[in-house]
Amino acid sequence: MPIGSRYLFIASMDVAPDKEALFNEVYDQEHVPNLMKVPGVFAVTRIKGEAFAVNIGGERREVPAEGPVYSAIYEIEGPEVLTGAAWAEAVEAGRWPGEVRPFTSNRRHRLYKVL
Repeated sequence: MPIGSRYLFIASMDVAPDKEALFNEVYDQEHVPNLMKVPGVFAVTRIKGEAFAVNIGGERREVPAEGPVYSAIYEIEGPEVLTGAAWAEAVEAGRWPGEVRPFTSNRRHRLYKVL
C-alpha cells in the first residue's frame, strides 16, 4: 500500500526487558491514540526489528538485528506537526512520560520526506 502522507517521522528505542509488557500496553492503548488526535498525524505503525537472512548477488547473508528494537512510523503532514502544541501535549499525556519513557534507551528520531 503506498504511503499517503508527505512525511514519515520514525521514533525508535529499546526498553528495559522487565518493562516490555508495560511499554507495549501503554504504547498501543495510550500513546498512539493520543498522537493520532494531533492534527496532521494520519497513521501510526509500530514495528519490531528482527535478524534475517537475504540472498544478494547469489550469496546468502545473515543480517543481525542492529539498532533500537522498537520503532513507530508516523505518517504526518509535515515537520511543523512535531513542534506544535498538540504534539507537545500528546507526548506528555498518560503513563508514557512517568512510567515508560524512563525505561527506554537508545532513542533515535528521524524525519523522512516521501518522494
